[in-house]
Amino acid sequence: MEYEGCNFFRQRVILSTVSGKTLKIKNIRSKEEEPGMKEFEANFIRLMDKITNGTKIVISTTGTSLLYQPGLLIGGTIEHECNPQRSIGYYLEALLCLAPFTKNPLRATLTGVTNSQIDPSVDLIKLSSFPILKKFLGTDEGLELKINRRGAAPEGGGQVLFSCPCRQKLRPLQFTDPGKVKRIRGVAWAVRVSPVTTNRIVEAARGVLNQFLPDIYIYTDSHKGSQAGKSPGFGLTLVAETTNGAFLAAEVMSNPKGSSDPPSVPEDIGKQAAQLLLEEIYRGGCVDSSSQSLATLCMVLGQQDVSKLQTGPLSPYTIQFLRHIRDFLQVIFKVEADKGEQLGADGETLKTGGEKVILTCLGIGYSNISKRVT
Repeated sequence: MEYEGCNFFRQRVILSTVSGKTLKIKNIRSKEEEPGMKEFEANFIRLMDKITNGTKIVISTTGTSLLYQPGLLIGGTIEHECNPQRSIGYYLEALLCLAPFTKNPLRATLTGVTNSQIDPSVDLIKLSSFPILKKFLGTDEGLELKINRRGAAPEGGGQVLFSCPCRQKLRPLQFTDPGKVKRIRGVAWAVRVSPVTTNRIVEAARGVLNQFLPDIYIYTDSHKGSQAGKSPGFGLTLVAETTNGAFLAAEVMSNPKGSSDPPSVPEDIGKQAAQLLLEEIYRGGCVDSSSQSLATLCMVLGQQDVSKLQTGPLSPYTIQFLRHIRDFLQVIFKVEADKGEQLGADGETLKTGGEKVILTCLGIGYSNISKRVT
């Protein structure tokens, strides 16, 4: 598979690893003042090398071209220091796609930035992506994400432990009715600032959300000293759980230290996160925007059976991911529009948020050749 440029770099490496197809990327930022791969991209390739065996990687001297010939996914226990330009979530999203197919259960210790404005935080991945992965695995046994230390951008200093079981095959999924929101949970966190900050965030968020729902509980997580990383920061991650087991999440964090933007106010963070969650609920679907790509990949790699999923409007990242799935795995999704309407008790048509999308595909029966059948 041959591509040009640095766009969707991670998608291409993930799908190359899954499909076993050699990947060639050329003209990576060739016309920029600093041509070639960025340090965080090279760091990502090193992580892929750690969880595989026999992978061949050739990077040109200028860094403008990459040859990636994937080996066998072996998993096991690894340690990796993530580049501070991207958060740990950037790397975790890739591991979630690959970990179920490793030879040995993956147990990864990742250090770096746990919460940043660029990538999904470790909290968002735990609250949003884990539930959808559990549906494909069939169990949550062995699936864990533990935050040993928090590390806000830009300097990081956080550490998380991610573990995931391996499976021979993934289950197909039929999930087209998310149900109604029944409760909201969340995590308000703060590092190297006053512990009162988290209470201010929670109060502001509840001021918005209590107008719609009484069942709201937001945990406070304040760290000091060695557990607080190297940079000050605070933020809020919220997740809405529905009656049918869908999880829709949103998050906001403070402007990083040294940023040109003005310092963030805890009350603003709380209100903004609550409003973003309401927007995510309005978009709706059975998975939120951040988990769409993981869900589509698992649908494709599932057993040779039909999988069907309702989502909100597809994000640009997911749209490109579907194109790459077509290139690497020769699977094309059936995409149907769903107006997001239902009949009320009095026979009137009720609008249930924004327009939805129904994604349908036939799994390719991807099998973990390293996992014995039990």
